[in-house]
Order: sequence, then C-alpha cells, then structure tokens
Amino acid sequence: MKVLLDESTPRRLASSFPGSFEIRTVQQMGWAGCGNGELLGLAADHGFDCIITVDQGFEYQQNVADLPIPVVIMIAGRTRLQELKPLVAEVIAVLSGDLERRVYRVVA
Repeated sequence: MKVLLDESTPRRLASSFPGSFEIRTVQQMGWAGCGNGELLGLAADHGFDCIITVDQGFEYQQNVADLPIPVVIMIAGRTRLQELKPLVAEVIAVLSGDLERRVYRVVA
C-alpha cells in the first residue's frame, strides 16, 4: 500500500509502519506548501492509496463527497511522534480493511 504522510505529520512516523507499506512524505515528494485540495489531486495522480494527516481541519477544508483517495486523520493530545506512534496499529487496521474514499478518524 502506498501512503502519503501530510506535511503536518511527523516524518519519523514513517518508520513505525511495516515494510509492506510504501510510505512517502509530502516533503520527499516535493509537495511542501501545497494546499490540501491540490495535495489530494497530486497524491491520487501519483498512485497513492491514502493520505495520513494530523490536521483535524482537513475534512472541513474539502468536499468529502469528492475525495479522490481516503484520508486518515490521527488525533492525539499533541502531534508529537511519541503520542502518535500508539495510534499506528489502529491506522494499519483501517488501511487493511475495505477503504472507501472518505475521512477516517483514529483517536487516542
């Protein structure tokens, strides 16, 4: 599965996913500074299966009925790596299911 980590998500979170996930960051793709709508389009056009973000406003900035790929929002007390890592198992469970083009919220 090809997954894009949004700019607001700690880059080091990528190492928390198993090798079966191809994780790329917005920075690695050269898309830093892109708006969420543009980012969704770029990700879909480049074959990403989903975007992971910690931006809780993401779903309110987009028309969720028209999402080109699923979005997973990780919600913890803070957006620091040590608080997000415990959510990775649940994110993997979500991504391992039948994904729809909608927003999934994974909450600590």
